[in-house]
Amino acid sequence: MELESNNHSVFLMYYHLILVIKYRRKVIDDAISDRLREIFEYIQPNYNITLQEWNHDRDHVHILFKAHPNSELSKFINAYKSASSRIIKKEFPHIRKSLWKEYFWSRSFCLLTTGGAPIETIKRYIENQGERNR
Repeated sequence: MELESNNHSVFLMYYHLILVIKYRRKVIDDAISDRLREIFEYIQPNYNITLQEWNHDRDHVHILFKAHPNSELSKFINAYKSASSRIIKKEFPHIRKSLWKEYFWSRSFCLLTTGGAPIETIKRYIENQGERNR
């Protein structure tokens, strides 16, 4: 196991984040998923977060990332959801007709620590998401 460190700590913190489209509208295709991932990668350095794995289904995304102990996860998630919603609706205006009242993401999210399962198991799980429904 390769641990990370900063001036005051040694750590290895993986998180599995699931973000769902409001009312599970099925609007995510490969192009939208790719753009959502680019936005995530653009914002992540500001919060000491590093993307490890990404995949999507038509109505949600699965994200595996590493974070530092000082990462403000809820602030990052809210910043990401706000920015990505605005950008996606601007760059993919056709999805607006599928959304409910202009909402892209659901207000809630699922954030899991991954200490209980081997990372490779979680990566395989995320890699296989959405394959049956595409």
